[in-house]
Amino acid sequence: MRVYITHCSAKKAPAFVGSLHETYPDILYTASPTQRFMRTCKSRGVNWAIFSDLYGVWFPNTKHAWYEKDPDTVTFDEYRKLLDSFYENLNPFKEILFYANPRRFHPLYKQLISQTLLRDRIRLITHLSQII
Repeated sequence: MRVYITHCSAKKAPAFVGSLHETYPDILYTASPTQRFMRTCKSRGVNWAIFSDLYGVWFPNTKHAWYEKDPDTVTFDEYRKLLDSFYENLNPFKEILFYANPRRFHPLYKQLISQTLLRDRIRLITHLSQII
């Protein structure tokens, strides 16, 4: 089984700012590259998720509240929780394809990929055409 994942974005729906109202990732994240990734995954009927700097792996059928978390502010303890979330949520998948723009791929995500026990199952992709 395969899953596609990409990192979160700072640009989020303004209607949720400061709200405790929970929503789905395809509604919360409004950055164009993130929206294109989610639309492509949905139109091709593939498993997908967003990697949130706060929540970890966020599947499309799960709701969370708006948040503001810069990857530069992730503490060591938070990083450990993100690493655990990555493993626990993606372990069932034999193939993990991480969609990344090399110019915007934060060192946090590079570190995560290199340190997870799932690293041998991960392949970076850079084009939406690679989502099949």
